[in-house]
Amino acid sequence: MRGLVIKTTGNSYTVQPSDGSQPVTAYVKGNFRIRGIRSTNPVAVGDYVQVEQQADGTNWITDIEDRRNYIIRRSTNLSKQTHILAANIDQAILIVTVAHPVTSTKFIDRFLATAEAYRVPAVLIFNKIDLFSAEERQTLDAWRSLYTSLDYPTYVISATRLNPQELMPLFENKVSLLSGNSGVGKSTLLNTLLGQEITRTAELSSIHDSGMHTTTFSEMYPLASPDGHGYIIDTPGIKGFGSVEMAKEEVSHYFREIFRIGRSCRYGNCLHLGETDCAVIPAVERGEIAFSRYDSYLSLLGDCEENKYR
Repeated sequence: MRGLVIKTTGNSYTVQPSDGSQPVTAYVKGNFRIRGIRSTNPVAVGDYVQVEQQADGTNWITDIEDRRNYIIRRSTNLSKQTHILAANIDQAILIVTVAHPVTSTKFIDRFLATAEAYRVPAVLIFNKIDLFSAEERQTLDAWRSLYTSLDYPTYVISATRLNPQELMPLFENKVSLLSGNSGVGKSTLLNTLLGQEITRTAELSSIHDSGMHTTTFSEMYPLASPDGHGYIIDTPGIKGFGSVEMAKEEVSHYFREIFRIGRSCRYGNCLHLGETDCAVIPAVERGEIAFSRYDSYLSLLGDCEENKYR
């Protein structure tokens, strides 16, 4: 039986059969996990798989179809392994808040670099605008201006007051990965878009102004609208992204403006750390490259050189 993986819970998978019948729970055998797949989850939401039912009624995943793309992060428990967030997606959407809680620009840039590395179009949605002070709105404007100038689509919303039709065109007829730090309003936005309370929401920690995890596994939800259909993949709140399968010479390729300006460096393998006739550092000094972006680049480069992962 061919089917689409719509939910993962660590040791089992929910598969939607291609014939439209009821979803089934399936498992993978231990040896399947080590067949050249260096991941804590060799099967991910969005995968198309083959399932075989055994005599005792249990279902086993026997094969995964080739992925069109996927996006991964460093495993939180095993530093040398990866965790596949989703496969076969059309866009990766990051929910960002400049306050309550603060999403760091390093986190944003690491997410964008990861999306670039796996050729997944990325979108930024800035949430909780209704809660921002005048100073925080200025920060929002600066951040949005920066990422818009880099040709990343950006949206500004208040998920608690959102008319879902305002954002529906972004999601129609696409498979979208929805991600973000805990507490940024990801679950609230998902519930609003789906028109029902699918995922639980939680108040921010009053002590640390940070979110508490309400999603503990990845799941794909069908999105129906008057003009089309789509899927939204909800993922657990993520604390950070580290360099995954990136050589240090490649990191600059995933920062659009650094890659563009870096083509004028004298040396093709320039790491933009002070080499002779480097074009990037003067561009940072002139303000053509935002210092926050260059700082994020150095942080990601440091992961590669020091074997540190976030």
